[in-house]
Amino acid sequence: MDEENVRRRKDKDTRENDEQSVHSNEPQTMNLQKQAKFFISPFSSVGLISGICMIVGTIIGSGIFISPKSVLANVGTVGPCLTIWAACGVLATLGALCFAELGTMITKSGGEYPYLMEAFGPIPAYLFSWTSLLVTKPSSFAIICLSFAEYASAPFYPGCDPPQVVIKCLAAAAIVIITTVNSLSVKLGSYLQNFLTATKMIIVTVIIVSGIVLLAQGKTDNFKDSFKNSKVSVSSIALAFYNGLWAYDGWNQLNYITEELKNPYRNLPLSIIIGIPLVTVCYVLMNISYFTVMTSTELLQSQAVAVTFGDRVLYPASWIVPLFVAFSTIGSANGTCFTAGRLVYVAGREGHMLKVLSYINVKRLTPAPAIIFYGAIAIIYIIPGDIETLINYFSFAVWIFYGLTVFALIVMRFTRKELKRPIRVPIVIPVIVTLISLLLVLAPIISAPELAYLYCVLFMLSGLIFYVLFVHFKFHWAQKISEPLTMHLQMLLEVVPAQQVTE
Repeated sequence: MDEENVRRRKDKDTRENDEQSVHSNEPQTMNLQKQAKFFISPFSSVGLISGICMIVGTIIGSGIFISPKSVLANVGTVGPCLTIWAACGVLATLGALCFAELGTMITKSGGEYPYLMEAFGPIPAYLFSWTSLLVTKPSSFAIICLSFAEYASAPFYPGCDPPQVVIKCLAAAAIVIITTVNSLSVKLGSYLQNFLTATKMIIVTVIIVSGIVLLAQGKTDNFKDSFKNSKVSVSSIALAFYNGLWAYDGWNQLNYITEELKNPYRNLPLSIIIGIPLVTVCYVLMNISYFTVMTSTELLQSQAVAVTFGDRVLYPASWIVPLFVAFSTIGSANGTCFTAGRLVYVAGREGHMLKVLSYINVKRLTPAPAIIFYGAIAIIYIIPGDIETLINYFSFAVWIFYGLTVFALIVMRFTRKELKRPIRVPIVIPVIVTLISLLLVLAPIISAPELAYLYCVLFMLSGLIFYVLFVHFKFHWAQKISEPLTMHLQMLLEVVPAQQVTE
């Protein structure tokens, strides 16, 4: 009888819980929140090694293997070209140090977003998230995956270019796989990043060692009179920096996952100080290796510099170059997805995107809705025939927000003196980075003014319309549409609002 009474009592409790779930506006939310509230952080932790791999793996993508000629084309000769590559590394390091102070002062994920929010308020932060989430980051993700698809499919179509349908389908498959991995587990995405970073460092090492061997054998003809007949001017140097810094893009990626770092006060600056100089040394040495076998003219004529290098130096093992370039690009895409999904998450948490995008999976502790949203937008960008031109026109927008974010550091030195600063860089560093950012924004407009830059600015400002309608006034009809959508997505993805418990 006792067992029968216990069973009946359990059945009654179960029926009552089910009735509450049916009549509730947010089914299963309270039960899931009870499970989630025990987690101090909504995500798993990322250590120092993973942080360094995240920086190195995201920065070293397809750029250094395919198109270092963009820097050479603006300055004309070897000497200024190598100088620009080194200087870009220094600038990226200075910018990253500024972000290290911001990241340890405001320990929130989302990159520039929380810093702009803290310094200037919601409107600049919203415009950053608007531009980043809808254009720059998903389209860059799409381009990286398209580059991977081209190299991965090339061996199956010898003597001709792979069909565009094959490339786009393979790129879409890569986006789906990367999105799935990062939605399933933070650790799995981190381990994948570590593995892919290791593979790309293999080919980087092969190219560098080959170049050193060739230099030791006396292959130094292309370095003679390396500054002679160079095209050095303010505009050419600015444009060379502009192209070189795109190869370094990703130096701020660790700030997108600050909340997931173990001991961010230590690991964030250490990852930056180790990772970016390592990339700088690799980039300079790789360019030196390229010039040991190619003249400036030959390098400018090459469609894929690393492949040309492999054909001349590594034959008959030259096939490893496109293979490892494919690994490199997919690693860069994984790092981009790993970090950019956090921007969607933070923007949703602040009410600047759909609320469901700020929810986390209660079992896997990943911002799954944000990552899936990011991947879906990236797949849309694969559909058009050519989006690289669009990326070029929007690229200067990145440095608008870089400069504005570093300027925010200067502003908060005076307006938010009470904030704890475990790292405090000399004020001259953010001043220099802000001025160079301003130069990089104005350089392409002054040297080659085009109407497309105006369209880009207008698109950025168009985000104000959505901010006023949906964030400032919060129209009720929009909430009536979003509430049932949020409810069904919660049940489908098993996600809840992140709960942080302080002891």
